[in-house]
Amino acid sequence: MRSNLDAARHALAERRRAFGTLFISLVCMGAGQSVIYTILPSVARQLRIGPLQVTSIFAASAAIWIFSSAYWGRRSDRSGRKPVMLLGLVAFAISFLAFATTMLAGLNRWLPGFLIFPLLIASRCIYGGFGSGTSAAAQAYVADRTSPEERLRGVAIISMAFAFGTTFGPVIGSAFALIGLLAPFYFISALAAASAFAIYFLLPEHAPPPLHPHAVTTLRWHEKRMLPFAVFGIVLSMAVSIPIQTVGFFFMDVLKESSHATAQFTGIGLMLSALAALFAQFVVVQRSGLSARVLTSAGLLIAAASNVFFVIAGHFTLVMLALLLSGLGFGLARPGFTTGASLSVAAHEQGAVAGILNAAGAAGFVFGPLIGWLYELSPYVPYVFGAAAMLSLLALQYLSPVLRHAGDILPDAHVIEETAETPMVGD
Repeated sequence: MRSNLDAARHALAERRRAFGTLFISLVCMGAGQSVIYTILPSVARQLRIGPLQVTSIFAASAAIWIFSSAYWGRRSDRSGRKPVMLLGLVAFAISFLAFATTMLAGLNRWLPGFLIFPLLIASRCIYGGFGSGTSAAAQAYVADRTSPEERLRGVAIISMAFAFGTTFGPVIGSAFALIGLLAPFYFISALAAASAFAIYFLLPEHAPPPLHPHAVTTLRWHEKRMLPFAVFGIVLSMAVSIPIQTVGFFFMDVLKESSHATAQFTGIGLMLSALAALFAQFVVVQRSGLSARVLTSAGLLIAAASNVFFVIAGHFTLVMLALLLSGLGFGLARPGFTTGASLSVAAHEQGAVAGILNAAGAAGFVFGPLIGWLYELSPYVPYVFGAAAMLSLLALQYLSPVLRHAGDILPDAHVIEETAETPMVGD
């Protein structure tokens, strides 16, 4: 009896360490995104790269991500989550290093100007091709080790890690910018490499994840049970990308701020948005007891309101409020939507569904050039579009039978991979 109790305690401690390691290791990816969106608009203007080209850089990477994420998700079902996560983190480190070095070469005129834009795209595409595996495998790793009742809180851990990184990304940017404008990029690259070492040495995975070794998933995005989730994810991601990709230019063009002030205000705004998302995931999702469906609906309404505030924004305070509401809204909607999809498939399909959802998220950024084009028509047009998109998703959630029942826990839900309960953050 005592040996069983000791074994249970050991499993519990191992899971705490695993989830803690996973959380800390994924923070660097969120920080990287925050740093790049904070600094890039100002650097892009110095390199004579406009909003349409900036959004095209991320669109090219996202187009590759769509296919690679689904592949790496399925691959993690067969060969394990850990190898796929490792590959993704190493690719992220290399991509960030190459991206920063290309910008440095452009600013110092070490390379002809016409090479800078394609090299920035190529650098980012390394992340799109291989880095996509990290988030898909991480989501599946958590799903493997949580019961259906715990899935919402478990999935939120992944979103929380990215939000936490996004929150402190501007702090990293400000601190290392004292050394040089691009110094934060090199620090994030080193942090990603360190995270890969942490995953390799500290993250336990004793066997490949499938509960049923002979079960092979045929899950694809166009299936009836997945298509509504894919459409929902694409539109949600596209709406998420609007303030992220345009707020820096919004400060310069609407509020008439200087390049230096824009970098500072964009960093503050993105940090505020990330703090709101962190509050949504760490407090509301973890402690409210609200269902995935309710959280998603509330998040969509708040996200729609954030876009309205951008439309009426004429000064700094309203823009900051809009960013805060954006973080809060998407911080509620994303875990709820992701959990609904996870609970809608079998245990041996968790990697596949994670890959599809991450591909759908990337697909939203493929429409970045459309957002850039809308912005060039008027800085307010993208936000009108964003508000309409959120209200459309709210309607779709209740009109689609698949989405309407997403998050329901079936009586014969699969048992999780390991028997001990996984302690969630906040327990």
